[in-house]
Amino acid sequence: MSLVQNHAGAQGASDSEVAPSSQHILHSLLEAALDASYPEGKFDKVLPARPKGRTIVVGAGKAAARMAGAFEKAWNAPCSGLVVTRYGHQAPTQSIEVVEAAHPIPDEAGLAAAERIKALVRDATADDLVVVLISGGASSLMVSPIDGVSLAQKQDITLQMLRSGAPIGAINTVRKTLSSIKGGNLARLAAPARVVTYIISDVPGDDPAMIGSGPSVIADNSVAEAEQILRRYEIVLPDGVAAAIARQNKVSGGQSGSVHIIASPRLALEAAGRRALGFGLRPLILGDALEGEAREVGTLMAGIAKSVSRFGDPAGPPCVLLSGGETTVTVRGKGRGGRNAEFLLALSISMGEVPVSAIACDTDGIDGSEDNAGAWFDEHMAARGDMQRREAFLHDNNAYEYFDSLGQLTMTGPTLTNVNDFRAIIIR
Repeated sequence: MSLVQNHAGAQGASDSEVAPSSQHILHSLLEAALDASYPEGKFDKVLPARPKGRTIVVGAGKAAARMAGAFEKAWNAPCSGLVVTRYGHQAPTQSIEVVEAAHPIPDEAGLAAAERIKALVRDATADDLVVVLISGGASSLMVSPIDGVSLAQKQDITLQMLRSGAPIGAINTVRKTLSSIKGGNLARLAAPARVVTYIISDVPGDDPAMIGSGPSVIADNSVAEAEQILRRYEIVLPDGVAAAIARQNKVSGGQSGSVHIIASPRLALEAAGRRALGFGLRPLILGDALEGEAREVGTLMAGIAKSVSRFGDPAGPPCVLLSGGETTVTVRGKGRGGRNAEFLLALSISMGEVPVSAIACDTDGIDGSEDNAGAWFDEHMAARGDMQRREAFLHDNNAYEYFDSLGQLTMTGPTLTNVNDFRAIIIR
């Protein structure tokens, strides 16, 4: 996927040629991060030994279809199975079936796919190999509620959690408690088959037990912790759900098998950093696991950018501040948002008259529930003089509409990968 044109020519341009625009550089950095996050070429060095029996491939996530196609090419031997991805995130495969379901609120298609996946791995024998492909979005796409909880009830809880401002780790802890397939239960169902899991991480810290709520990664699942999270974020539980959660017994035993993270936020940021050097910018990676309210993180990052601009601390310009992770938005207004657009709008307000350029995008190509990956602005934003207008848009969680009015939304379409948010701030 090309987000910018003539990238090589821009980096190699002589002094007599026109320098690349800030818009070009920002989208080139995003492009480098995405290129490092695709599954092609990532399986070759971590393939397992061929089994005596079948190779059964299952999985879920926004990158599931693309991962399945890349695995087939690397495996170069018979395999079959089923993966579920988000609507509109299809990619060609040969023998692995791809079905689509809803994200971030699960639907009947995801429920049906999860039951089929459970049946496939339950049928595996000791001679078989079960390959699990997990990427961001798997928690919603592969849904299988515990006894006593309906799909409608899980949809309601998911929507409340997403609107509460809870971090993704807390959301996934609750999802595991409400699921019969997550929290290592898929691996338990696959026993005695050998299990190998490949992950494209979208979770701060790259904890395999949290990515996609860890369906094939066996770990202790704390019911008490989930109950505490539900109370903290004032989630109103539908009738019978609290009792269903309380009935959950701690499941122990079983083997996760081998786990390989083939793409991650950190690797994406490092790739963007290498690209930045080609534009004469010193890259500073501030972290791949930044969390918090999007507007608050925007204000914080503005403070760092001002320090660079005014004092050359922690580095002097020209440089680019790179960061990843997943912010959250507590929805109070009625506007069209997206956490990356909201981060960027708050950043622009806090920067005031200090000229910088910046981009913030979700690497899956969808910022929240909108059709954009995120947004961008260049150094001319400092002179716009519409601060009150920006503040009004931010107050109403309406960052999408603000950047749309400027023609500064970043549109990639589904990227078929997901390593969480990508943010870059250029200070010259």
